[in-house]
Amino acid sequence: MFGGILGLIIQLIAGAVGGNIVGAAAKQLDLGPVWNSIAGIVGGGIGGQILGAVLGGGAAATGGLDIGSIIEQIAAGGVGGGILMAIIGFIKQAAGGGAASR
Repeated sequence: MFGGILGLIIQLIAGAVGGNIVGAAAKQLDLGPVWNSIAGIVGGGIGGQILGAVLGGGAAATGGLDIGSIIEQIAAGGVGGGILMAIIGFIKQAAGGGAASR
């Protein structure tokens, strides 16, 4: 049980990091640190769940956390967070919002 909760926490944290990395790398998509983190957290959770479903569940299905599962969750969360943050940044830019003012 705790493996699934801990895995989700890892995905959410990695998502926040991924969102902020994309925001720093692509200034035109930057939403600011708070919104980069929020979009990243949501994307990290979604990305982790999608990858878990595609790959058969990983640690969430077995209830355990080995190093391979942890790396999988970090990668899925980070990539999912970065992708969702970029999508939201593109939408904001297309709507005329440009870069967020801080």
